[in-house]
Amino acid sequence: MADDIEKLYEYGERLNEAKDKSQNVDDYKNIIASATSTNIKARQLAAQLIPRFFKFFPGLSGTAVDAHLDLCEAEELGIRVQAIRGLPLFCKDTPEHIPKIVDILAQLLIAEENVERDAVHKALLSLLRQDVKASLTALFKHIESVDEPIADDNRERTLIFIRDKVFPIKSELLKPQEQMERHITDLIKKSLQDVTGAEFKMFMDFLKSLTIFGDKAPTERVQELIEIIESQADLDAQFDVSDGDHIDRLISCLYMALPFFLRGASSSKFINYLNKNIIPVFDKLPEERKVDLLKNLAECSPYSTPQDSRHILPSVVQLLKKYMPIRKTGEEMNFTYVDCLLYTFHHLAHKAPNATNSLCGYKIVTGQPSDRLGEDFSEFYKDFTERLKCVEELAKATMKKLTQGMAQQNKTMATAISEEEKANIKTQKQNATTGLRTCNNILAMTQPLHSKSPSFIGDKRINLSWKEAVKTVAPSQTASGVKRAASITNGSGNYVNKRGRGGGGSQLVHRAFEGISHGGQGRGWGRRGRGRGRGTGRGYH
Repeated sequence: MADDIEKLYEYGERLNEAKDKSQNVDDYKNIIASATSTNIKARQLAAQLIPRFFKFFPGLSGTAVDAHLDLCEAEELGIRVQAIRGLPLFCKDTPEHIPKIVDILAQLLIAEENVERDAVHKALLSLLRQDVKASLTALFKHIESVDEPIADDNRERTLIFIRDKVFPIKSELLKPQEQMERHITDLIKKSLQDVTGAEFKMFMDFLKSLTIFGDKAPTERVQELIEIIESQADLDAQFDVSDGDHIDRLISCLYMALPFFLRGASSSKFINYLNKNIIPVFDKLPEERKVDLLKNLAECSPYSTPQDSRHILPSVVQLLKKYMPIRKTGEEMNFTYVDCLLYTFHHLAHKAPNATNSLCGYKIVTGQPSDRLGEDFSEFYKDFTERLKCVEELAKATMKKLTQGMAQQNKTMATAISEEEKANIKTQKQNATTGLRTCNNILAMTQPLHSKSPSFIGDKRINLSWKEAVKTVAPSQTASGVKRAASITNGSGNYVNKRGRGGGGSQLVHRAFEGISHGGQGRGWGRRGRGRGRGTGRGYH
């Protein structure tokens, strides 16, 4: 056994001393052969020597790497770790081998031992620092569609490595900055063809952090991000109201797109898709999706174009009339729906005011043929304003109940003993506060609409009821710069927490964007389809 080690040292010393190392081919062959030794220490030493002299024997490259891979797969942890640490040395003076070695290392990310996985991480980072473009290209190939359980597990580990090890040091790795940021953007876009909600959010968060998409980026760059989100939302797909995954994905993507509308990107494709496919089947959607849809629609309405506003206004008015009762019938009104729809109506009508003439009987003169001032829409005006009055009466009555309820809750809180009881009362008070904010919003938005020539609210005077008033932007705030309220109305006058958008953002979005590290696909959308698997790294030449 000791002889094996002595001979390895001899081979290594002769190669070190040789001026023309290529003449010592037998020594290198003997080093390669020692990879199959039964001596653990000899195999560890071989794992050091094979990559050290690799560059001098290009004719033995395939044999050398195959032998080294056997060491990477050895039963003994010490041998595996030593072999993994040696993999980057294959590329030190022969960078053309980087793609293949990165491919091998990426396959080794599934290692279960911490020390082994740590060695893989360090080896990959070493190669990324040597040639970031070639290494990233090879690494991202492992995120493409796969159809084998092992390959799928490897894909997940690769994603975690990129998220935890590559993204945090992007400023160090991505040089020259603009060129490499563009390269990794292209790699990510290719990888988005088949991702979970969590993976998509991870990639989008990273893209937003790149300088080329930063706050000073031109509008066309921001539009590029919107187009990525539009593609993920499947806006070109045929819509099926029974496809819950598609609806979840659509609403989650729309929510993600909102900050980019604020930065000048076009909301047209989303708005037109909602108008054509979603709003007509609104009643068939589950309750929580209705709430998320209307809140997203309200939030993007300020960024619609006049043309888009004109197209979608009829659908919004139709929904408004559906949820604004014309008289008290005993049925409870859904205050959240009305709040969202009134906000949307104001912002759309502000962009295309004369479109309301034939929808609500208003008389707004813009000098365009579309004013239709010669036609009689007085019945529409009467119907619409009667609904507004009914909504106002219901809102005032509800505010009275909520105020009385809060007074009672304050008394109950003073006598509450258990922490659970106090927590329940606190939740009720928070819900009542949100309810009062909703009713106040509704009253503020209905009052201007009684005039035959109203002035529509197109600025930020009305703060969305599920958002706190904007004061200062803090790190804990959402991407759009405002915090989410903790609760919403259930539409019956009793304000309770619902599974819609509240708390720290959309609950639907949170479900769709569950974390990668738990191995799930994330609810909201799964990976759609599987592609090919990969080999084991053998056949290297």
